[in-house]
Amino acid sequence: MKNTPFTQKHIGLGAKMAEFAGYNMPISYTGINDEHHTVRRAAGVFDVSHMGEFILKGENALDLIQRVTSNDASKLAAGKAQYSCLPNNEGGIVDDLLVYCIEENKVYMLVVNASNIEKDWNWIQQHNDKKVEMHNISDDTCLLAVQGPNATKILQPLTDMDIMNLKYYTFVKGEFAGVKNVLVSATGYTGAGGVEIYFEDKDGNADKIWNAIFELGAPQGLKPIGLAARDTLRLEMGFCLYGNDIDDTTSPLEAGLGWITKLNKEAFTSREIFQQQKVEGVKRKLVGFEMVDKGIPRHHYEICDKDGKQIGFVTSGTQSPSLNKAIGMGYVAMEHSAIDSPIFIKVRDKLLQAKVVKIPFA
Repeated sequence: MKNTPFTQKHIGLGAKMAEFAGYNMPISYTGINDEHHTVRRAAGVFDVSHMGEFILKGENALDLIQRVTSNDASKLAAGKAQYSCLPNNEGGIVDDLLVYCIEENKVYMLVVNASNIEKDWNWIQQHNDKKVEMHNISDDTCLLAVQGPNATKILQPLTDMDIMNLKYYTFVKGEFAGVKNVLVSATGYTGAGGVEIYFEDKDGNADKIWNAIFELGAPQGLKPIGLAARDTLRLEMGFCLYGNDIDDTTSPLEAGLGWITKLNKEAFTSREIFQQQKVEGVKRKLVGFEMVDKGIPRHHYEICDKDGKQIGFVTSGTQSPSLNKAIGMGYVAMEHSAIDSPIFIKVRDKLLQAKVVKIPFA
């Protein structure tokens, strides 16, 4: 297992550790519910240094990004970011990612999922026929996500950058906690507000920034948060998790990601397949649901109609700490996807009733 620069800190704080995407990661500290409520009500710090970062440079950098991603990166000015995905050749998804425009038309940073770093790098490299300069800076980059309604207020004294007024999907670069060349963005994966802090793993930067954040934040209720609460927080917002809700076999149009699939831009991977799906409609759809009967839906459980015939499968499920009820997401046949449609989750050969609801849940 790989470690992040913060692994020893997590262990020292008594975190429950486990393998995630090849890394030794903190799953929880004080318990999922406590950590979840901390982020919703105050602020929490996630170590997400396992994520992958690529720099793409040169006059053809934008052209390459446009050909391999579904969203329209030509709309990005310097200081703006965008959610997108890398479609494969069959209409599925290689990965979902963030595209940061560092310098318009010339320098971009792509942030990808930890489990897909090598796969994504190879996929983009395979399409790099115009000699775009590519750098995989994943192993040299630290990433802390400080999330929650009080996050920016707590962090603002550590920098001259105006992070309290940072608009959603924008970023700034500058000095933070005495460390130069820090990128602070507001892309959030919890729905609770806050920022992400990217910086180089060198010269003791990791200790410096972690210690500064907690010295200032701990008296204000800031706590370290594990990946388990990150999952419940993102699920309440209906945000997709790669490997669960989207993968190589799911189309962005099926997953409700038509808004990041810009069919009016020039050719990109699988564009023709998505155009056809747009015209003909998709046969299944990713929906949110809440349990009517008692029980917790889990990844891969069957979704059935009232007669017990399978109509889909659960992709994510949990007991929602904010709502105090069991919720989930899953793919169902289109005729069962309308809001309030009754569906049944198969749990140990029992059919438990649920109903389709709007996303986000909370």
